[in-house]
Amino acid sequence: MSRWRLTGRRPGFPAWLSMLLLAAPSSSSAELVVMTDGQVLKVESFERQEDRIVLGLRDGGRLTISIERVARIVEDEIVERPAAGQRYAVGELGLWFEGSSVVPETPFGELIYETCRRHDVNPVLVAAMVRAESAFDTRAVSPKGAMGLLQLMPATAARFGLQQPQAFDPASNLEAGVRYIKWLGEKFAGDLVLVLAGYNAGEAMVERHEGVPPFRETDNYIQRVLEFADAGTAGL
Repeated sequence: MSRWRLTGRRPGFPAWLSMLLLAAPSSSSAELVVMTDGQVLKVESFERQEDRIVLGLRDGGRLTISIERVARIVEDEIVERPAAGQRYAVGELGLWFEGSSVVPETPFGELIYETCRRHDVNPVLVAAMVRAESAFDTRAVSPKGAMGLLQLMPATAARFGLQQPQAFDPASNLEAGVRYIKWLGEKFAGDLVLVLAGYNAGEAMVERHEGVPPFRETDNYIQRVLEFADAGTAGL
């Protein structure tokens, strides 16, 4: 069985490798690994091993890389795009903090509110995202390596000044996560749906698809956050 190992000292994958993997036949169990440099690999499996992640390739080989090179891992399950005007029920939910913004009636509600106030982000939206991401579990760790309340991948955490040991501190996790949400808001001109899509699938995938990526996981995530926000994140 072939095996490659890449470290942070090497520049990246050859373009032909990404193209080959993306061109492989679709599989219901496949995952898309979105790298921090924008490349995308289609893999059969992945396994987190401390600061590394082992990817099971389509040809049976394995690729071991630093976890901090991985921006996202998304299930490769395509959904049909909804017709125009029937996409997502955003309603009156806004992305930005307003004078009428309220403290979410959730765990960490005051902390969420104060963090959002500092960074001009809607606290009800962030509370709904926390519920969708971790159900307010500060110690949550996903099989993909996402950490804490807002389930930050190590690469995203590092981008916003959060070291991995801090990822389970509620204030530190929210600080980095809300800063990232604000960054996405500025990048996507305040488009709430694109911000949610970028948070789930990565901004590179939003750009690649020129809108919401057609992944069932991303579609479900957007719907779930909007439903939680509409319900005021009640009924935890």
